[in-house]
Amino acid sequence: MYKRVKEATYLTAEKAWSYRAILRYFYIQHERMREFLFPEEIYEYLTQFSEFKEYTEEALHLDLDALVKWRNLIARQEMGKSKTVEEFKKKRFRYQCTPYTVEFERMLVGLEGMGETFGGSLERTQFERLYQSLLKIEQIITGKSQESNEESAQVWEDVLSYFRQITQNTSDYIAYINSEDVEDRMQTEAFLVYKDQFTTYLRDFIIALQGTALQIQDLLQEIHPQQLHILFEKVMEHQKQAFRFEKAEKEVQDPYEEYQEKWLSIKAWFLGNEHGDSEYEMLQQRTNESIRRITRVVQRLGERHRLFRSRKKDYLHLAEWFDSMDQTEEAHKLSSVAFGVFHTRHFYIDHIPTEDIYTDVWDEQPMKHETKPIVRHYREKIRPGAVTNNQEKKEKMKRIHLEQKQKEKKLIEQYIHGNEIRVDDSLVVETHVRKLLLSWIGRAMARKDNTIKTEFGTRVRVILSEERVLLQAEDGMLEMPKAIFQFVDRGVNNQ
Repeated sequence: MYKRVKEATYLTAEKAWSYRAILRYFYIQHERMREFLFPEEIYEYLTQFSEFKEYTEEALHLDLDALVKWRNLIARQEMGKSKTVEEFKKKRFRYQCTPYTVEFERMLVGLEGMGETFGGSLERTQFERLYQSLLKIEQIITGKSQESNEESAQVWEDVLSYFRQITQNTSDYIAYINSEDVEDRMQTEAFLVYKDQFTTYLRDFIIALQGTALQIQDLLQEIHPQQLHILFEKVMEHQKQAFRFEKAEKEVQDPYEEYQEKWLSIKAWFLGNEHGDSEYEMLQQRTNESIRRITRVVQRLGERHRLFRSRKKDYLHLAEWFDSMDQTEEAHKLSSVAFGVFHTRHFYIDHIPTEDIYTDVWDEQPMKHETKPIVRHYREKIRPGAVTNNQEKKEKMKRIHLEQKQKEKKLIEQYIHGNEIRVDDSLVVETHVRKLLLSWIGRAMARKDNTIKTEFGTRVRVILSEERVLLQAEDGMLEMPKAIFQFVDRGVNNQ
């Protein structure tokens, strides 16, 4: 299981276009029961296509050698038809494809026919066929029917085949109807044409499934796994009659355990096991959910369609209905049914107590609504409030702010030497000073003369060079251009 599958190399190789064409031809001939092919026949087939117009026999032999190396082909030298010594020296070969190659190509053909969507179907007859095969098994193990080993093996293969078709087809079809492509198609108006056919298909499957599956469940419960020993013995005896050299070379394991596991899988699919519910119940739930989803989609499409439909005929019919009445009281009753109660007031409230659209009005909790006059000069009443004197708090905050600025000024003056601050590799500053210097650079770059007025009232000119330096701070190192901060009016102030 863990080895590298060399036989699949041709699917992703650089020359996959030629390898796949060659092996596809081998697969086609294998299905026609022609096992051995000669290079001349392969070359004649390939040159029919425009992609192989420049393809040579030498290239074909190289490709065949590569496929033999990857174990996709088996080369066998043909010695009986050599007419000359030269033909014998050329080692004329004929080729046969391997079982791995056949299975790969068979799978690819199936995938190519499938396309980009899931396949599958909901076949009602498969459950009936499975039930009939299980009845034959019951007759064999109870002695009601004396079947030969070959017939018993065929019944067992029928059970496995029908069960495999049921599981694969149903799972693929459920995946198909739940795919994004089908979901998009359901949202279009064209889906209304197929809704009845689609719903009938699912409903008929559910009806047939409920009838036959219940019989299968009863039959599976009646058959005890120990009783199947008689059937499995006949199946194994029949398989031993098919002679194969592999059996002679190595001892074959007893397949009885494998048969039991397959039977338990069939039983768990219909009846469930200790790990959860049966797949049969899940299939019913998913099919019913698909029918409900189709119903909801059709309802929404119908409502959308009615929005754009003219109601002229409806109004004319209603007008004729009113005109045919002789008494006003009867017309009032018809009006109440057709148009509802007149002179009602509807209040809009922005509070949404629940998200359930099916909740009735009387199940809601009462809500308050305040109606405001719709007049031009209406103003809501405002309660007068006292004016709070915050002068003391303002003075305290102002004092704290000034003290903080004074500390920052003293801190920045420690780095001024000769009316300049030079940022180089030897400079180590606090985190606050680094942020302050970077803010000065940002503000200075936005001015033509690169001169700004700082928070301390001084004017600073910023000069940047192309040289890169590392500014060391308490919280790390910053790579930046080498900068010089010149305090323009510091010399005048000092004087």
